[in-house]
Amino acid sequence: MTSPAATKPAILSVDDDPGVSRAVVRDLRRRYGADYRILRAESGAQALDALREMKLRGQPVAVLIADYRMPGMDGIEFLEQAMDLHPYARRVLLTAYADTNAAIDAINVIDLDHYLLKPWDPPEEKLYPVLDGLLDAWRSSEHRPITETKVVGNRWSPRSSEVREFLARNQLPYRWYLADEPEGARLLEAAGADPERCPVVITAAGEALVQPSDSLLAENVGLTVNATGDFYDLIVVGGGPAGLGAAVYGASEGLRTVLVERTATGGQAGQSSRIENYLGFPDGVSGGQLADRARRQAAKFGAEVITTREVVGLEINGSARTVRFADGGRLCAHTVIIATGVDYRRHPARGVDDFTGRGVYYGSAMTEAAECADRDVYIVGGANSAGQAAVFLSRNAKTVHLVVRSDSLDNSMSHYLVQQIAQIPNIQVHTNTEVTAADGDDHLQQIVLRDNVTGVEEKAEAERLFLFIGAAPQTDWLDGVVKRDEAGYVLAGPDLLVDGARPAGWELPRPPHHLETNVPGVFVAGDVHADSAKRVASAVGEGAMAVMLVHRYLA
Repeated sequence: MTSPAATKPAILSVDDDPGVSRAVVRDLRRRYGADYRILRAESGAQALDALREMKLRGQPVAVLIADYRMPGMDGIEFLEQAMDLHPYARRVLLTAYADTNAAIDAINVIDLDHYLLKPWDPPEEKLYPVLDGLLDAWRSSEHRPITETKVVGNRWSPRSSEVREFLARNQLPYRWYLADEPEGARLLEAAGADPERCPVVITAAGEALVQPSDSLLAENVGLTVNATGDFYDLIVVGGGPAGLGAAVYGASEGLRTVLVERTATGGQAGQSSRIENYLGFPDGVSGGQLADRARRQAAKFGAEVITTREVVGLEINGSARTVRFADGGRLCAHTVIIATGVDYRRHPARGVDDFTGRGVYYGSAMTEAAECADRDVYIVGGANSAGQAAVFLSRNAKTVHLVVRSDSLDNSMSHYLVQQIAQIPNIQVHTNTEVTAADGDDHLQQIVLRDNVTGVEEKAEAERLFLFIGAAPQTDWLDGVVKRDEAGYVLAGPDLLVDGARPAGWELPRPPHHLETNVPGVFVAGDVHADSAKRVASAVGEGAMAVMLVHRYLA
């Protein structure tokens, strides 16, 4: 936690003469020590190191006082470099009488606020009045520092977009800076980072992470990435509504429970801008809010939630069920609930893959909403997630174009959403239409739309294309262990019985429970379950039901 002293604005004095330096600090502390951090350095290089650290930590600097005659780097050179880091700090040069011409020249060179002749005794007459005026001016135009996580990157960088989306989906506050704008350049300078190696993430503690992986990012922004134990009663794989529901009910009913999530809790539902048909929320709730509440609820009951861990295998070791991670780690438990949901299918149109993260986004891409103001936005998809995104983006976008292949939204979208869309004038629905190509230079600039009735194609200017084109389960990690249908969805309960016969290898005297797979003690819940309802409420319900069946299995 940041100490109260560290949040005070700093007054930094730089002088290579230790005696003079101590005297300056003594006088400054006597007058300003209660309200400001009084710091000193004995060289320009040492002072710049301190300023870089304060820049990264978001700590404010009010006044810089530098001696003119210093070896290696004189006071003017120091203040010139310090301006790049803290442009709003007031600048004072300490000079001898013989150096007054240099000080006067510095007023134009570095926008010097004042120069003081040494010695200044008594400070009550020659030092304090000057600093009082400078501090008043600094406070009146103060630019408050940003102490939360900062992300510096390029507008059309796919990885910059992924990092921002990762932080947003994990409910972590951050500030976004473009690398080619002044404040972004200052942060890169303070971090000693190359603008060509963005994104650079600067944590609240002031540590700079250059092009971090999700796991490294998670470790440094306060997310939990490692389980505390090796063996649990229940491992829940997947942090969408079904997985969160299972974690809440498992932990609340006394099971030692750990939830493993690859990216962020919430799943596809977590990216929904507004869910209005979920029980108990008559005014609607965003997917992010619902996921955050569920995660905190699971933690309250004692469930562990670990992120950025990709499960790549499932093993049966006697009575233990073991999940293997991509990094070589593993966790064991009596039971496992598979709740990995589904991922959006990749769009086959030419150019879409080239511009993914550079104008083309799968799902809502929460971080891009602000960039859609007063622009034409295209959304592909006819299910609820696409409709919710269209309603949300219509608040600020010039026009939202909803592109669907079917002849009506009624075929796949909830009635309440169809009615809402019909009443919003800046949403245009293009039925029997699909995107056939995406073009641009360094980012998306144009798409090609085809009318599937007439076969006519037309080009449309577009910088943002959001894709909600159906989903597919990512269940290859279950190969050879858990039975799935031809599309990859997990089979369970009655779906495993063929003419009343239990699945091959089933050794228990009872048939599989309703949500139990062909492996005893391994259950499924949510969208990854074959023939699931694909609704938030049913996913949560299956998560809770799976826990009830886990208890039966353990009994």
